[in-house]
Amino acid sequence: MTATSDRLDLPARRRRHARLIAALTTLIGACAEAAGKVYQPIAVASPGQEAVEVNVLPCVQVSLTAAVLLDRARAEDDARWPAVAAWERAQAQRTYAARCAVARAEELVEEAVPLGGSGVPLPMVEQAAAMDLVSAGSDVAALWRDDPEAAAALVHELASSGEFAVDEILDEALDAAVLTGLLGLGEARRAPDPSTAAELCLGAVPYITLAVALASADLD
Repeated sequence: MTATSDRLDLPARRRRHARLIAALTTLIGACAEAAGKVYQPIAVASPGQEAVEVNVLPCVQVSLTAAVLLDRARAEDDARWPAVAAWERAQAQRTYAARCAVARAEELVEEAVPLGGSGVPLPMVEQAAAMDLVSAGSDVAALWRDDPEAAAALVHELASSGEFAVDEILDEALDAAVLTGLLGLGEARRAPDPSTAAELCLGAVPYITLAVALASADLD
């Protein structure tokens, strides 16, 4: 396999992201286990017991280690598929250039026809290109939770312009889901009480599960 492989020669996404998917599923289990360390002592305590000692440390630990776990898994996946990673970088450069070209054309139009004195500077071409990808990924991630078929259709619609690649959009949506989950876990570390910490750990699970679905989805 070479960096110029046709898309049909690339591995399925669940193989390409196998280590990341495994890490995500491990994280789901860790979140549930951490919450259990808070809820289980309460469940087994006698009804008349006023104070119950619980262990919130696992909630803190999973919050502190989650990002490192996922970053390591991503690096391992890249190392397992170096030619694919190179192909993806080449695709990203192509689509980024296409988005820059569109952003530059829009910038020229806006310079020729001022839209009014809002006082807010317009993003630079490069910033606009990056923001467009983030926006596309966020939109797909949000839609995927409720309607995966509609989200898949949106991915194909976005990719049809040539400014985005299908896997690029899915990867950005995956990143959006992971980021939301990690932010929730970060809040668990700062929770005012053990019950809130446990709830925040469990609240991150749907987003981590969504990330698994996006890492596994093959739309081509």
